[in-house]
Amino acid sequence: MSLTETLQQLAPSPEMLLFIVGAITLLESLALVGLLLPGVVLITAAASLAGHQDMALASLLLAAFIGAVLGDGISFALGYSQRERVTRLWPLSRHPEWLARGARFFQRYGSLSVFFGRFVGPVRPVIPLIAGMLHMSPRAFLWANLASAALWAPAYVLPGYLLGQTWQQLLTLPAGLEALLIVLAIIIVVLTVAFSWLRHQVSRSGRVYRLLAHGARRRPLLRRAWLKRSWRRGEVPLASWLLLVFSLGGLSGLTIAVIRQRGPFAVDLQVHAFFDTLIVPMLPEAGQLLARIGDMYGILALVLPWGVWLLLRRHFSAFAHIGAGLGAIALFNTLGKALIGRPRPDTPDYLTGSLAYPSAHASSAVVLYGLAAAFIAQELPSQRRFWVYWTAIALALPMALSRLVIGVHWLSDLIGGGLLGLVVCALVRLAWQRKPHASLAPCPWLALTVASLILVATRVVLLPPV
Repeated sequence: MSLTETLQQLAPSPEMLLFIVGAITLLESLALVGLLLPGVVLITAAASLAGHQDMALASLLLAAFIGAVLGDGISFALGYSQRERVTRLWPLSRHPEWLARGARFFQRYGSLSVFFGRFVGPVRPVIPLIAGMLHMSPRAFLWANLASAALWAPAYVLPGYLLGQTWQQLLTLPAGLEALLIVLAIIIVVLTVAFSWLRHQVSRSGRVYRLLAHGARRRPLLRRAWLKRSWRRGEVPLASWLLLVFSLGGLSGLTIAVIRQRGPFAVDLQVHAFFDTLIVPMLPEAGQLLARIGDMYGILALVLPWGVWLLLRRHFSAFAHIGAGLGAIALFNTLGKALIGRPRPDTPDYLTGSLAYPSAHASSAVVLYGLAAAFIAQELPSQRRFWVYWTAIALALPMALSRLVIGVHWLSDLIGGGLLGLVVCALVRLAWQRKPHASLAPCPWLALTVASLILVATRVVLLPPV
């Protein structure tokens, strides 16, 4: 069965896709809901399916336009008619800073804030609500709503639609893998939504956190542990504990399966065959480049400017925790490879004697970018941390996939490496959160980033892969 036939069987009908796109854009623009919804991921997936089915682009853009207009319009009407009640409703009753930030944006740009706000992620879902609460002229709001939606809808939909139109022409897929790729794409979308929901729920303002805290306070033994004053800012690091429990459980189960399997899994062979026959211009060169960036020399080049800055600013504790995390992952990788002894699918000369499980590139990337995201996020308001963590994922994922591109790891090696990296991240964060620490801000992040990039470029040009 061809890829087109498989997609047509699994994908929603054109009418349903139009409804889905309209619903996503409506919810993405709706007051407060848009703060919690990973709309970019969802709309890209839906638009890609529409592009692959050659749906009429005008209909798709119209659905996105209508959804965006309705979302902002409902938010405006809610603020206009329920001005006194809005601030008492959840979640605004627990997050008054969301309204305060939107109000500052509205005061700065006036009526144009409705137009500009649609393109500014952190304030997009609350600006129409603020405009209604401040009784902005409905006519002025309508024009700003229509004009911004007319520009926003194409910018939101076209990248995914173009991807759906062209990705099959860029790839030569081995037979039998079409359904697997579609299932993997669906899993990624589902995990994205689940991660976003869980991250919010286990934060201090989340419902799951509040329920657990309420239950713990009713039992003396749990109350003493929950209210232990040593936790930073009086908050139990529930997210870090859950990350440790789930990642350690997953790593343990996968490692046992790898040891018992005594060879690659069926899915490892399928994915290896897929990448072995994959034909994409410049992809092998990109894989080799990422392999050099993610090895020992590359990681040292990335972290050296930041480590020097931490020492100069006397942030010794942060330096020690990050250094301990990177040292621990190097040690665990070495021990894991030696104890499990899993051979690689292909072993180039520079990797002679090196084993496969777990992937050191994947685990090191997760620790490096994961800890960087965690330390950056702690300096930001909770509602802005989402983008930091997803940036870390976007940086770590290509680093791991590069090992499949150049054929030196099985897929399960990468999964094991990623889980091991998450275990180390959770342990470092739990150790850090035991005591209060001084803020790491302000930080000359732009200068340090440039310095890291220069050192990485020097490493790629001058040093061989390891």
